[in-house]
Formats: sequence, C-alpha cells, structure tokens
Amino acid sequence: MRFLVLPCDGIGPEITKATMEVLEAANQRFGLGITSDYEDVGFPSLEKYGTTLRDEVIDKARTYDGIVLGPQSHMDYPARDKGGVNVSGGFRVRLDLYANVRPARTRPYLPGKKMDLVIMREATEGFYPDRNMYKGLGEFMPTEDVALSVRKLTSKACERIAREAFKLAMRRGKKVTAVHKANNFIITDGFFMDWVRKVHQDFPEVELNDVIIDAMAAHLVRDPSRYDVIVSTNFYSDILSDLASELSGSLGLAGSINASAETGLVCAQAQHGSAPDIENQNIANPSSLILSVAMMLTWLGEQRGLPAMVEAGSAIEHAVDAVLENPANRTRDLGGQVNTDAFGALVAAEVAGAPADLRVSA
Repeated sequence: MRFLVLPCDGIGPEITKATMEVLEAANQRFGLGITSDYEDVGFPSLEKYGTTLRDEVIDKARTYDGIVLGPQSHMDYPARDKGGVNVSGGFRVRLDLYANVRPARTRPYLPGKKMDLVIMREATEGFYPDRNMYKGLGEFMPTEDVALSVRKLTSKACERIAREAFKLAMRRGKKVTAVHKANNFIITDGFFMDWVRKVHQDFPEVELNDVIIDAMAAHLVRDPSRYDVIVSTNFYSDILSDLASELSGSLGLAGSINASAETGLVCAQAQHGSAPDIENQNIANPSSLILSVAMMLTWLGEQRGLPAMVEAGSAIEHAVDAVLENPANRTRDLGGQVNTDAFGALVAAEVAGAPADLRVSA
C-alpha cells in the first residue's frame, strides 16, 4: 500500500507531520505495509517550479493507492496564468475524485447540536469555474462592467454521486435528503433532481426527501439529528458541510475524503483551510486531517476487502475521541493548551496501545 503525501500550505506541514505519526502507529500495530512518499504542491511548489501543481505530480499520484493532501492557501495564490493553480480542484478533476464525503457527528464530551450525518458532495463540476469548462474558466467578463459565471451539470456526475449517496444510506439509516434550488434553477437543479429520483428507483428501501437549499440551512441549525445522508451539487454541499461540522462541535474535527469508486483512488483532505495566521506556531488542531486519514483507510479497506485497514481506520477514530475526551489533551481551538505535535503524539500512542501514563506524558 503506497501513499503520496502533499503537506501544501500554511499549517499543512504541521498537521501533516502529526497525522503521519498517527498513521505510522496504525501501520505498525495492524501490519498494513504502508509506505509513503512526499511531493511539493502549493507555495513550496510555486517557489521551486513556478506552479502550485505540476503535471508530474498528478501523473505520479495516479500510481498510488491513496493521497494525503494538506490545506491550500488558494486565495493567496497568483493568477492561474502565473502558476496559481487550485491544488484541491486540480486533484479532484484530473483524478476524477468526484465523491467528497464529509461526515458530521456530535461528540458527547463537546458542546454541539445532536447529529450523525454524512454529506455526499459532487466535487468535479457545478459552479466552480476551474472545473466546468473543457478549456479556460467558467467565470469571465465580456465587458469591464459585466461579470458572468457558468454552471455545468452532467448526467454522469449527477448519477454517480446520487448512487454513492444511496449506497452509503443502505449501510446507515436508509434515508437520503437531496438538496437543491429547483424553484429558481429550474433547469439545472431540476436536472440534478431528475437523476436523483432515477437512481432512487434502484434503492427502494431508502427513503428519499428533497429540501431547498435555504430551508436546508435553517433545518440544520434547528434540528440536524433528523438527517442521515445528504446529497447535493458541489457549491451547496461545500457550504452545508462547513455549517454541519461547526454545529457538531468544530470544523477542526471534520474529516473528509475525495474518492472514486471507478478508479479506486482516494484522497484524505481536512475540511478546513490553511490558517496562515497561525502557521509555524505549532498550535493548530490536526484532528481533521487525522480523521480524514482514518476515513481513507476505512474506504480502502472496504473497497479492497482488507479488514485490517478498516480496523485501523476505526482505531484512529476512536483514538482521537479517547484523547479529546480529556479536556487537558485538547488544542487551543477547543479550549486546551496542547500543541499540534503533542496532540499527534497522544493520538499515536493511543492507536499503538501505549500505557496510559505514557500517553499523558507525550
């Protein structure tokens, strides 16, 4: 099993280092046989090669089983023609990692709305201008006082993200909520909903409901416990997943993977951004990326019939909970004082099954 590790920008190198310590503990305990290689993307790549994402890195990534991608500082990149390529979008589109899976669940030891849901986000098209045109961008200005943006939805993308949502619901609570704005985007969101309903015919055991996006935001704030699997297009899902994760306790605890059932490739990526304001201070919470790697192990294990991988993913998730349950072990964003590297060491020790006294002293 080979992983490609891309620390990227801001707090990326710090949380990636902590995450890889946890992964290595799982690798040793469960005999996973994982080896990892590193590459530069983001600002380190821009400085060395003149672009934030080289074609060689994309080609290389195709030869690996999984990718660990740190957060990017895309808003601070130069223009695209000057090398500022959206790293995350580049991986999702060019590797066809169409299913962005974003769970949000309540933890009893932290304040938050009661919930245990998963948002299934289509990640390769929609309103995002860097992934909806064959050539060029989907945002443009025909005159200096007019700005336009094009949205693209395809039957292939709508069908397969809907199918992944229903497949996931079959393993969970057998409920899917499709989110749209078909009352205004009559053609495009109507098109998406047509495909959701078509796929639903293959899963009659699953209950399907649909909710308009603005109402969905209100419902999540009021009572997120009513939802199981939520599926939507790229832009809506991006917003809703951040909202759900924050309501569940913290965006810093939100794991995420980008995956393709067709190619079998998967990328672990924290939901949050690069937080350049706390870069190199060793205070960032690495939980999101750690939990993303746990999700990646579980996904690979389920896809390839490898029980040890599934067990390792579960062990990492439980280890994060075990460490966070003690307020003294929390990072600053959760009211504690534990540094990034120390938190990674605590979770790694928990995964490895180290004695309690050793975990406390980590």
